[in-house]
Amino acid sequence: MTISFDEFMKMDIRIGRIISAERIKKSKKLLLLKVDIGTETRQLVAGLAPYYKPEDLIDQEIVVLTNLEPKVIMGYRSEGMLLAADVDSVPVILKPERDVPPGSKVT
Repeated sequence: MTISFDEFMKMDIRIGRIISAERIKKSKKLLLLKVDIGTETRQLVAGLAPYYKPEDLIDQEIVVLTNLEPKVIMGYRSEGMLLAADVDSVPVILKPERDVPPGSKVT
């Protein structure tokens, strides 16, 4: 499936900085992240628990799709999506190569 350039331009992708991360009780896969996206702090639910320790994610810069429709996952509202590459079914978090202010638009 392809999308038009206009459809792609509707995506709001920004740099975020993880300010807290914790395991979601009763889930083996999910982490609850609080992410500074410049203008506000967002809560994200991410299936990273088997691959990343919550404490290792604090202060990490990540790429976030910010205008994704919110969804409730295991009772937690997820307000965006962290972007990661899939390498042999293991997520690898996408990060800028150098420090970038939270909220910076990805173009």
